[in-house]
Amino acid sequence: MATIVEIEDLDFAYGQQLVLKHIHLPIERGSTLGIIGPNGGGKTTLLELMLGLLQPTRGTIRIEGLSPIQATAAGNIIGYLPQHHALRTQVPISVRQVVRLGLLGKTGMLRRYSKQDLSFVETLIDLVGLADLADRPFASISGGQRQRALIARALAARPRLLLLDEPTTGIDASGQLRFIEFIDQLKRQFSLTVVIVSHDLRAVTAMADRVACLNVTLHYHDAPRRLPPDVVSAMFACDLEALGAAPPGGARAQ
Repeated sequence: MATIVEIEDLDFAYGQQLVLKHIHLPIERGSTLGIIGPNGGGKTTLLELMLGLLQPTRGTIRIEGLSPIQATAAGNIIGYLPQHHALRTQVPISVRQVVRLGLLGKTGMLRRYSKQDLSFVETLIDLVGLADLADRPFASISGGQRQRALIARALAARPRLLLLDEPTTGIDASGQLRFIEFIDQLKRQFSLTVVIVSHDLRAVTAMADRVACLNVTLHYHDAPRRLPPDVVSAMFACDLEALGAAPPGGARAQ
C-alpha cells in the first residue's frame, strides 16, 4: 500500500538532550496508526515535527512528498486535534465559528469562505451531532461536545491526514467506545489516514490497525495483535513507577 508519510533516520534533541533517535516510520495511506509509549518518550514531539512546529536534528519527514511546513501551509493535507486546545472559554465564540476556524489554513485570514466550504462546515457540525448547538457559545457546551467541535474544526479544510494527540484523556469507558466508533465513521466517510498518539494502550489497540511503540527509539511497529507483552511492560515501567506501582517482573524501561 502507498505511504502518505515517510519518516526516515529521524533524530531530535533539545540542546544536548536526545528526545528521538533513529526513527524510521512509514505510515500507509488509509491506515490508523497508534503511537504509544511512556510520558516523556517523544510522542507529542514526533507530532510537532510532523506539523513543522519543530525541525529535525537529523533525518527527514515527508508528507505527501512535501516537508511538514509545506504540508501544513497547504491547508488541506493535515488536520490536527491538540491535547490542549488554545481557545479561551471567556472568548464569546460560537460552536459554528470554532468549526469555521479550521478553514483559515486553506483560505487565509483575509479571504472570504466559499459557499462550498461553508456548506461543508454545516455538514460536519451535523455529522458530529452538534447541529442543535451550533449557535451556542463554545464555552457553554460540555467537554465531550467541545472535543467533537474541535474534531470538526480539524476536518473543515478536508485534510487527508488527521493527527490526534491524547484524544481520550478524561473520557470514561463508555465515552471512549463512542469516540472510537465516531473516529472510525469519520475515517471511512472522508477516506482519512489517522495517527493517534496516546498513553492509553486499550484505546489505541481498539482503534489502530498498526501500533508504534515509542520511547526515544522505536521499539515496535506492527499489528496490535502481535504486540509482545514484554515490550508493553518495558515501555510503561517508568509510568507505573511514577504512580507507585511496581511493573510486572520488576521490568524497567530502557
